[in-house]
Amino acid sequence: MAEAYAQPGARVTRRGLFGWMMFDWAAQPFFTVVITFVFGPYFAARMTADPVSGQFAWSLTATIAGIVIAVLAPVLGSIADATGNRKRWIGFFAIIKVVALFSLWWAEPGSSVVSIGLLVILASIAAEFSIVFNDSQMPRLVSKDNVGTVSNIAWGLGYLGGMIALFIVLLLLAGSPTTGKTLIGLDPLFGLDATAGEDARITGPFSALWYLVFILPMFLFTPDTKTGMPIAKAVRSGLTELRSTLGELRRRSGILRFLIARMIYQDGVNGLLILGGAFAVGMFGWQTTEIGLYGIILNVVAIFGCGVASVLDRSLGSKTVVAVALVMLFVATLGFVSTGPGFTLFGLVPLSIEDSGGLFGTAAEKVYVLYGLLVGFAFGPVQASSRSWLARSVTPEEAGRFFGIYALSGRATTFLATGLNTLLILASGSPRLGMASMLLFFAVGLAILAVTPYPADRAARAPAT
Repeated sequence: MAEAYAQPGARVTRRGLFGWMMFDWAAQPFFTVVITFVFGPYFAARMTADPVSGQFAWSLTATIAGIVIAVLAPVLGSIADATGNRKRWIGFFAIIKVVALFSLWWAEPGSSVVSIGLLVILASIAAEFSIVFNDSQMPRLVSKDNVGTVSNIAWGLGYLGGMIALFIVLLLLAGSPTTGKTLIGLDPLFGLDATAGEDARITGPFSALWYLVFILPMFLFTPDTKTGMPIAKAVRSGLTELRSTLGELRRRSGILRFLIARMIYQDGVNGLLILGGAFAVGMFGWQTTEIGLYGIILNVVAIFGCGVASVLDRSLGSKTVVAVALVMLFVATLGFVSTGPGFTLFGLVPLSIEDSGGLFGTAAEKVYVLYGLLVGFAFGPVQASSRSWLARSVTPEEAGRFFGIYALSGRATTFLATGLNTLLILASGSPRLGMASMLLFFAVGLAILAVTPYPADRAARAPAT
């Protein structure tokens, strides 16, 4: 088998690289069908007495998970560098994630939001920690010339997996609460009852099985580093390395400024993905079919966006791709919060309130979907090219600790985005005002990014300083 994109001295076959890219395919349905488009909106709309308290509970769940991830991810990244063998860490967290997701089947309407929220927190933590270990393999597997291309293709592969998972849910599993039929007029498989929330609850076990099956190529084909220190010694070494790395960041100002910018704009990205589906449900009363179809549309556009970004990242660099994506996300979020029944752009553009029937029947819903296309095009490249930016800036030997801090930068203040949303809803009773807070994170992150140096061709020779 021919070698593909390997770092000097490494031997990575195309099959091994494909196995690494399949991790995104395996992991994405959890974020697509559970967190964003099916289970999350169900949790917000039907597990509590009203949509406002439901969005508050869902936002609080995301905030708690974000804090835990922010605190522990850098530590685990440093420990991973010391122990080597990232696969066993991914396997350990896979067990936690799969058990938690299977347990979501018992999330019946009226059941405890505390216990179900804890399961979502566990699954989210396990998912994010696995991503730290998988991403930290990238500098060892992919050359810096090709890292942007490979990262965006892998991210696009993930969205394709998420889209297919959504298709399966909508066409075969999710019945309408009024007709009991799926989107193509079939009875849901396994006799699932939409009135009991089973169409949304099944997404937990479904995502768990998907993850179990499609993570196997990474375990079977992707080469791993040799096992290093014993775990107890690695913990001590990892904590020492983490302290050293945090001190080193003061000297590597380019990476530090990039991580601060990402810490802020990724808050907005996470908030938009976590809360966007629940926001639409509260505004338009969308059911699983509408929100799922909306998710499919976004994923189709996301695949195309990642394809375009995979070319632009190589020719223009990760910084340009990230900056353009942030502008698009700002415009889309402004569109969301300025749209309601009968209007968009805060009433400057009136819309018909007539409902034509069927999916997305009002003019406001159609406009909301159009704004969603911008999100779909941008949220893949903004994350994939951020990942490739860091991979260009570090060596394989230090990748674990820097990708741990990278995860910290993506989660350290996530509780601010969801927390600010939560507080604004609590204070005003307006989910629209809460969602508008995402604009602040995109604007500030973009401003910092504008004055952040990009490693460019230096990244092929040495870490950015």
